[in-house]
Amino acid sequence: MKIQRFEDIIAWQKARELVEKVYRLTITGKFDRDFSLKDQIRRATISVMSNIAEGYARQTNKEFIQFLYIARGSACETQSHLYVALDLGYISKEEFEETFEVTSEVARLITGFIKYLQSKQ
Repeated sequence: MKIQRFEDIIAWQKARELVEKVYRLTITGKFDRDFSLKDQIRRATISVMSNIAEGYARQTNKEFIQFLYIARGSACETQSHLYVALDLGYISKEEFEETFEVTSEVARLITGFIKYLQSKQ
């Protein structure tokens, strides 16, 4: 399938799912009252989606790859925040594992896309 818009990128689609998942996790209980951590994790997940879209808009593989690296970094940042939420009892072990795995999948997809784009340079 040819990518004609950023919404066609599988990594972006999965990142969108991750954003929804994180927002749902952060609107209840103790997590909802920790404004700082809630804001940080939301911003990190949104950054994943946004950097994929922005990189696509740059129209050169070199710039796109740079933005994909930033997106992957934001995915790792999200995982770090998930550890904080788990350690503070804001989320259950099951919620942590589920969300961590989705984040890992997004990072893997981004890595694969980076490798693909690098092979086209």
